[in-house]
Amino acid sequence: MATLTHDEITRLTPQERLALIGELWDSLTDMEFPVSPAQRAEIERRLLRFDEDRPQATTWEQLKTELARRAP
Repeated sequence: MATLTHDEITRLTPQERLALIGELWDSLTDMEFPVSPAQRAEIERRLLRFDEDRPQATTWEQLKTELARRAP
């Protein structure tokens, strides 16, 4: 297994570090990172709400435009 040093990690771009975090997170199994039934129910509730709210979501471009319009 390749191990990155702190210096190697800090030399990665923010995008590369985020990708590494994602890969590490995705590598965990349910057995390695168990959640309680209450946590599982909350995750499911949030995912359902996310899907329901998606049509009303604002894109990043829309938000930047709105913020620029409001800026003095």
